Amino acid sequence: MEDLNVVDSINNAGSWLVRNQELLIHYAVNIVSAIAILIIGLIIAKAVSGAVSRVMQLRGIDLTVSDFLSAMVRYAIIAFTLIAVLGRIGVQTTSVIAVLGAAGLAVGLALQGSLSNLAAGVLLVVFRPFRAGEYVDLGGAAGTVTQVQIFSTTLRTVDDKIIVIPNGKVIAGNIINTSREPNRRTEIIVGVAYDADIDVVKKVLGDIIAADKRIMHDKGVTVRLNEMAASTLNFVVRVWTTNGDATEVNWDLLENFKRALDANNIGIPYPQMDVHLYRAAEAVAKQEQDKPNS
Repeated sequence: MEDLNVVDSINNAGSWLVRNQELLIHYAVNIVSAIAILIIGLIIAKAVSGAVSRVMQLRGIDLTVSDFLSAMVRYAIIAFTLIAVLGRIGVQTTSVIAVLGAAGLAVGLALQGSLSNLAAGVLLVVFRPFRAGEYVDLGGAAGTVTQVQIFSTTLRTVDDKIIVIPNGKVIAGNIINTSREPNRRTEIIVGVAYDADIDVVKKVLGDIIAADKRIMHDKGVTVRLNEMAASTLNFVVRVWTTNGDATEVNWDLLENFKRALDANNIGIPYPQMDVHLYRAAEAVAKQEQDKPNS
């Protein structure tokens, strides 16, 4: 009896296969096509992301940024591939896309601050206002750029502090790059006493500048009276040096200016206050008058 049931089951299965032969072939073709689309999509995603990464590295873009953008390209291609695979096997992709769009909108609203930093990071990568290794001032935070990441920029200060600035704030503020140009102009204000001779002061300061070989004399040197202030005559000194010498030249000029001015008896005034105690003197005189005669 059991043998008959087995034979009937086999016969029924065979009959079902014969009746649904076209349907099975259709599904088999769709599944094979879906698998082929998935494999081809994964290969294309890997190839395109690798090409994007290589192009960015050839352009000198920071490794972190190039890795992130290449990964974004790869995942985007994989996402479109999965949608194509689902559509091939008969799934209604319209509803899937609608759900993904709604989820993306919700995530975008929740992460709008991060997305603004992401957009700013892309702008920094495209326009390149600074690169790793350059010294910059980003809205009052100054230091050497160590990393330009997709969401933030990292600076190292001269006293070895690490500053992480969101890219949104970097784009919104002023960017001062002191390393992009090879040369830099140094400006020093020197205040002297009013009784100093202007020509003598200019000669003393000019001799110090002429003796410094690090100064680019061919680019012009300025030593002029710039302001007659409340208690000083302020001379402006402007010289050009390389970026690497700018700080040392500034310090050396200040020290040498002071020594030379002292040697030529040219005074450097400092703020003073005269206090006149008129009422106190009157009170003392009155007390002397009020004393009984002995």
